[in-house]
Amino acid sequence: MQEKNDSRIRKVKSILVTLPKPETEKSPYYDLAKKHNLKVDFRSFIHVEGVPARDFRKDKINLADFTAVIFTSRNAADHFFRICEEMRYDVPAELKYFCLSETIALYLQKYIQYRKRKIFFGKQTAADLAEVLKKHAGEKFLYPCSDVATEDTMKFLEKSGYDFTPAVLFRTVVSDLSDLAEVFYDVIAFFSPSSIQSLFKNFPDFKQNNTRIAAFGVNTSKACADMDLIVDIAAPTPGVPSMTMAIENYIKISNK
Repeated sequence: MQEKNDSRIRKVKSILVTLPKPETEKSPYYDLAKKHNLKVDFRSFIHVEGVPARDFRKDKINLADFTAVIFTSRNAADHFFRICEEMRYDVPAELKYFCLSETIALYLQKYIQYRKRKIFFGKQTAADLAEVLKKHAGEKFLYPCSDVATEDTMKFLEKSGYDFTPAVLFRTVVSDLSDLAEVFYDVIAFFSPSSIQSLFKNFPDFKQNNTRIAAFGVNTSKACADMDLIVDIAAPTPGVPSMTMAIENYIKISNK
């Protein structure tokens, strides 16, 4: 990506959000852009590819052995039902679904009759499901995940002693960002360590210079530090739960 070699510019005019472009105009990023007259672009630095059924079979995981499934993302749900279809496995009506958030739970309507299934959800993390999981501790859980599964969820399930089996159903893949080689943004917002890896895989000689880095989550901030990047905007923090709120607070100072 393009470097600016003049003194570090504090005013923010452009932001690159390393996520897919929102499907609708109802996004807090669009509100932020309009409110502060900013150029906001979206570009996913990573994408996922499904593990084919022939590869999944090599793990010798029998879907019929499980009485419950834990979903940490919509990707996990998509690839669980995809693999079931590819393997011609009829998902039993009595299967229980545990979702990290209500958004994921509601997304299941794409695949099942929501009101006729046993679906439980938390606020955002596996720990939020602690109480409901205790009531179903005897279940045998399938944990659909990517090849870079969230360590926090894995650690929680292991520490709690649940009978669960991780099933790698999709892989995180670095996206081709070559078209951004000559582009400069005042702020780049990252949401996962994988996105940081993608940045340096695409641009091994990347220098931060005047680019402000926004990082969501402790693991993302750590990945930035490991690559000697300065995190100017961090989220979530007490009273600042979202990335857009953190960026706006920064802009109020930098653009005044």
